[in-house]
Amino acid sequence: MELSEFVQKGFQLLADPGSFDFSAFTLVLRAAFQSLLDAPADEAVLDHPDLKHIDPVVLKHCHAAAATYILEAGKQRADKSTLSIGRSLPHIIDVSWRLEYQIKSSQLHKMYRPAYSVTLNIENTDSQSHPEISFSCNMEQLQDLLGKLKDASKSLERATQL
Repeated sequence: MELSEFVQKGFQLLADPGSFDFSAFTLVLRAAFQSLLDAPADEAVLDHPDLKHIDPVVLKHCHAAAATYILEAGKQRADKSTLSIGRSLPHIIDVSWRLEYQIKSSQLHKMYRPAYSVTLNIENTDSQSHPEISFSCNMEQLQDLLGKLKDASKSLERATQL
């Protein structure tokens, strides 16, 4: 499905959390569907109080882009697997780790317990931010995590070979 630059830009604006929070995003999509499904479309659908902070020109641009996308998807008979409406999930761009030993507890008891400190560098494509997620785990927890990641990787390989 090929979309004009106008429609693509409208969708980029709509997906930007700095411009549209989740509530506003949902309202614009509902308004786009409502304007296409209801013959006497009510122009007040974009006058919702949660949309008042958005520039009306941007709001109408995003509404038109969403409506165009919906029409094109219908025309192409697109199904759920070929559509990507919404915000993308963050993805991992880097991982760092270190082995730490806890020698004493706060009560001064000797412990000698190893733990892994793991930091995931995340890229959030919606907001172009790069937050970090840090956690600590013991050897068994790390092995369990690695096993689950390997299972997910194998599942993805099988799915892409079909």
